[in-house]
Amino acid sequence: MEITAARRAVSEARLYGILDLSYVSADGALDMTRRMLDGGVQILQLRAKNQPLDLIERLAKEVAALTSAAGAPFIINDHPNLVQPTGADGAHVGQDDLAVEATRGIIGNVLLGKSTHSVAQATAAGEQALDYIGFGPLFATPTKPDYTPIGTTEITEVHRRVKLPIFCIGGVKLENLETVLAAGAKRVVIVSGILLADDVAGYCRRCRALLDAVPLA
Repeated sequence: MEITAARRAVSEARLYGILDLSYVSADGALDMTRRMLDGGVQILQLRAKNQPLDLIERLAKEVAALTSAAGAPFIINDHPNLVQPTGADGAHVGQDDLAVEATRGIIGNVLLGKSTHSVAQATAAGEQALDYIGFGPLFATPTKPDYTPIGTTEITEVHRRVKLPIFCIGGVKLENLETVLAAGAKRVVIVSGILLADDVAGYCRRCRALLDAVPLA
């Protein structure tokens, strides 16, 4: 995607999906990508913890082709050095990963997101050269077992302080999505709820219907 188009897509996105290889096999990743995109996932991230670098690079190139055709930005977690060679639209970093400025030196002027786990971290991230932040985990999640859930009470405050797009993450599922939105969320990341659904596309569509009913402004 062209840079400005990718940034516009992020600013308008509601549903961010993560293709996490701890839930999906590498062999099934492309089929899962198609289902997620068909259901209305608007940003897709590849998260491949402890996987061989050559596998991640090969898979990222294949996923990038699908997301590009769908007009959905494609983000790589953990490996900013793979963004340019795979045609990804950007990278995502955590609090303990490479600093934002250093990551920018690797990826250039493409999308960059960062995980935040408190209002203070989110506020600090809002002053950095980022395109969006993740805020969570809201609830307990096997994806991030070492992180203490922060709950939903600070969602409104973080939206007041941070002007970047904020994607609430961590244990968010269709079953609790209305609660998360009622607490002030505008955008969410859903991982296991999507990846473990019997009907992935249908699950995403139901999530999108709830999300799209809430004004972004």
